[in-house]
This record gives sequence, structure tokens and C-alpha cells, in this order.
Amino acid sequence: MSESQGTGRTQRLPVMEKTADSRLGQSASAAAYEPVDGAGRGGSRFWSVRRGPACVVALLLLIGGGLFLYDVVAVRAHRSAMPWRRTLAHRLAEQPLDSTWVLVGGGVVAALGVALLVLAVAPGLRGVLTMDPAHTDVRAGLHRHAAARVLRERAMEVSGVQSVHVRLGRDRADVRAVARSRELDDVRADLDRTLTDTVRSLGLRRPPALSVHVRRAGRKG
Repeated sequence: MSESQGTGRTQRLPVMEKTADSRLGQSASAAAYEPVDGAGRGGSRFWSVRRGPACVVALLLLIGGGLFLYDVVAVRAHRSAMPWRRTLAHRLAEQPLDSTWVLVGGGVVAALGVALLVLAVAPGLRGVLTMDPAHTDVRAGLHRHAAARVLRERAMEVSGVQSVHVRLGRDRADVRAVARSRELDDVRADLDRTLTDTVRSLGLRRPPALSVHVRRAGRKG
């Protein structure tokens, strides 16, 4: 490529070489940006109420405790114990500790206990992203699917983009776009700028890292 100079001479201008990704019909990048003021700080997540597990555990404890209490009271009142409790006590007394059924039952009970402990200490509600509110006495959250929809709509506004698929996690936003007309690197650069601004505008306390992949229509990758 050349350009005419005032002296009548021509001078070659540098030519941008296409990368291997461009020849393959796809382009990818991981956009890096500095979080806005206040972003990135560890904030308290929203805790799940967990009414379902709490109700199930309470109901099982109520039924089991009620049966045992009724049976103990019946025995104290000089009545015979329930057949199922006599059978259970007899089997437990004769069953060795290294028996397969004892080990399996102990493992199941231990697994249930660990699951209950995890439910007790884990906040849950992974679908709600914590926002960085302007006031300290206000807590705000954004549903993950709503944030992904905003990213997709903004990505569709970029020239040359045919379709977009957004997969948003708590720490990473994976954007895969299909371009139809423009150069892949140009589309990817515009997507980087647009989506970076969009992630900033969401006001999340921990903005996810942005990864953008662009491919040509008709190709898989």
C-alpha cells in the first residue's frame, strides 16, 4: 500500500498482518480492566432462607422424636414397647460393628450430617450477584440471568454481530459471538469496549472477568 508524497515520491506504509485466528475464522480475547472505585472488595452475599430443608428436617425430627417419646412413656406406664422398637433394639444388639449394613448406615448418616452443616454455613443464592450500593445502609443484588441478558443486548448492538451467547458466572463472563460481515478482530475489539463499559455500569461489588470469543458465521469453535 502506498501514499503519494508532495515530492512526487511514494512511500510504503506498514501492512497489518492477519493472525492465525483470523485465518481460521475466529478471534478471542480476555478483556482486562481496572474495577471501579469500591469494586472488588469482599462483600456479604445474600443468604438463602432454605425453608424447604428446614421444614423437612424439623418434620423428620418431630415424627421420630414423637414416636420414641410415646414408646418410652408407654414402657414407663408398664405397657409393652412397640414391636418395631423391640426388633430394632434386638438387631442392633446382635449386629457387629464391622458389618456392611452398619458401615453403610453410618456413612449415610455422616453424609447427611455434612450436607446439613454445609447448608448451615454456606450463604447460597448463587444466582444473585451482590451490588456495590451508594449508601451503606442499602443492600442491593442483581440476578445473574438479568445481568447476562443486559450483556447480550449490549453485545447485539455492536456492528457486525449476528448472534451472541453469554454465560455469566460469579467470577467470569464468557461471551461467544458470531460475526457476519466485519473483520473478526474489529468486532472483538468493539465487543471488548462495549462489554467492559457494560460490566462497569452494572455496579457489581465483584465485577466478573470478561472473556470474549468471536467466530465467523458458519464455523464452529
